[in-house]
Amino acid sequence: MTTVTDYSQDVTTDVLSGTERFRELEQRISELEQRQPREASDPNRLNLLVFEAHRDRLLAAFVMATGAAACGMEVTMFFTFWGTTALKNGAGQFGRKTLVERAFGWMLPGSANQTKLSQMDMCGMGRMLMSREMKKKNIADLGQLIQTAAELGVKIQVCEMSMQLMGIRREELIDYPNLSFCGVAAFAEQTAQANTTLFI
Repeated sequence: MTTVTDYSQDVTTDVLSGTERFRELEQRISELEQRQPREASDPNRLNLLVFEAHRDRLLAAFVMATGAAACGMEVTMFFTFWGTTALKNGAGQFGRKTLVERAFGWMLPGSANQTKLSQMDMCGMGRMLMSREMKKKNIADLGQLIQTAAELGVKIQVCEMSMQLMGIRREELIDYPNLSFCGVAAFAEQTAQANTTLFI
C-alpha cells in the first residue's frame, strides 16, 4: 500500500530530476549562444578543383573561370594530381630528382600545349583538328584563356602534396601573377566560404 510519505518522496524526486533537466537545458542553450555564428557562403565566389590534365577539360575549366571572373565573381582554381602537370612551363625538368620523379616528368605532359584530348585524340590528330576549328571560328585556345584568366584576376592554387608526389618543382611552373601553393585544408576552408565549388 502506498502511503502519503511514499507519495511525497516520489513527488520530491520528480521535482529534483526536473530541476536538473532544466539546468542542463539552460546550460546547453548558453553554450549554443556563445558559439560564433558560421559565416554565410558568398554567392560571388567560385572554386574550381582541376583534377584532370586533358585539354578539353582544361578548356572547360578556364572558360568557366574567365566567364565567372568577367561577371565580377572571385574565382579560385585549385590544381591537384594530374591537373598540376598542365601548369608546367615546358622548359624541361629542374633540379635533382629520383628515377620515379623523372619517369613522371617523361610520361606526363610538360605543359598545357602538350595535353591530350580525353576523347578522340587519335595520336594528336584530334588535337590538330580541334585547334584548327577553334582558330577558324575565332575561339580562344588554352594559352589565350590562361592569359585572360591572369588579366581578370583568377587565382590559381597548386596542391603541394601533388607536386611533392610527382617531383614537380616550383621553377617548372608557368609564370602566373596569382599563383600560390597550398594544401587541401586551405582549399577546404575556401569551399566552406564559397557558394559554388566545381570538380573538373
